[in-house]
Amino acid sequence: MAEVQYMRNLIIETPSVPGNFAKVATAIGLQSGDIGDIQTIKVGTLSTIRDVTVQCTSEEQLQEIVESINALGGGIQVLAVTDDVLHAHEGGKIHMKGKIEIRSLGDLRRVYTPGVANVCKVIQEDPEQANYFTSISNTVAIVTDGTAILGLGNIGPVAGMPVMEGKAVLFDQFAGISGIPILLDTSDPDEVVETVKHIHQGFGGILLEDIGSPHCFEIEERLKAELPIPVMHDDQHGTAVVTLASVLNACRQTGVDLSNSVVGQIGLGAAGLAISRMLLNYGVKEMHGVDRNEAALQRLKDFGGSTLPSIETLMETCDIVIATTGVEGLIKPEMVRKGQIILALSNPNAEIQPEVALKAGAAFAADGRQVNNVLGFPGIFRGTLNARAKEITYPMLIAAALAIVDSTKPGDLVPHPLDPMVHANVASAVERMANEKNE
Repeated sequence: MAEVQYMRNLIIETPSVPGNFAKVATAIGLQSGDIGDIQTIKVGTLSTIRDVTVQCTSEEQLQEIVESINALGGGIQVLAVTDDVLHAHEGGKIHMKGKIEIRSLGDLRRVYTPGVANVCKVIQEDPEQANYFTSISNTVAIVTDGTAILGLGNIGPVAGMPVMEGKAVLFDQFAGISGIPILLDTSDPDEVVETVKHIHQGFGGILLEDIGSPHCFEIEERLKAELPIPVMHDDQHGTAVVTLASVLNACRQTGVDLSNSVVGQIGLGAAGLAISRMLLNYGVKEMHGVDRNEAALQRLKDFGGSTLPSIETLMETCDIVIATTGVEGLIKPEMVRKGQIILALSNPNAEIQPEVALKAGAAFAADGRQVNNVLGFPGIFRGTLNARAKEITYPMLIAAALAIVDSTKPGDLVPHPLDPMVHANVASAVERMANEKNE
């Protein structure tokens, strides 16, 4: 699940004596900071300088971390605080680049006029040839209206552009797909649908991204029905795929049969409802949900689930509990039933901390720090485009989830997102399922 965090780099000097950096790491941990990359900049006779990436939830917490490190004394000090995240985004993160170099007049004539006219005629006579002679079949539009950007909410499409660029980078790096951000200045379902319909011919697929609830449901369903290319809302189905994989891995570690378990979903927004639908399509027989929104409860019923009157009732009833509310501490320790599987996926603060849930009797507990959509969407679209599928179906999404499960090392909730084999496995599984449907 998406989260809002501050990431800064601390340039830290420590005397070149064993154990000093351990003191620094402890100081950061005691202030609830999370250490990321560590790069040694200089190793001297008297001191060592390191560049340490630290994640925290606010500028105030960051300042407390810096003060705690400086308070260690003994020559340990923070020399500087830098923002490498902003630096990495300078000038944007993506750039359209040609695949063919033009070094001669002959190259120019082949790539542009007069040679290109012959290719245009080939496509005019047989439009399907565009899949072979253009980049269309390997290009995905990343469409947003900016109404649900990460954990930041409705900040607008321009402010959300760094996220869309990030998606494009992930498409390129993990699946070799060209992702093109499309920023819309409207959230009206009619206008969004019409706009995407008018531009869809330039793309092999549409990824809807960070579009808020409830209008995201109508937009996706209409586009899926009216376009001849695959459409997927990542906040719904990408999240649901990785969550299904997480649940299956948790069941594998605890010896639980998911299909015969009673499952509860706390929070039925875009992600929560999609997770419920995914589990129902997987074969879960009893899928319960709670939410304060009556329309959300009705949507769950329409898809074959049932509703419960309270969180307390759900916790008493369900073997597996998934929460996506964004409310810290919503699940109290006394609500936990012995032997439950609990995935509290809200970030940065879970509905219940895993260690608290385990102490209260849960058989398995995890939060949302590892449940990252990047494990799903690049491979899902790679497999879909490879198969030239017209839509992304639940069997294809379930195949993606199972590929993630098969790629997970024993004891882990999900694979590492930088493992290239995960994305290759997901793509292969999705392509095979799409081709089975077409046979």
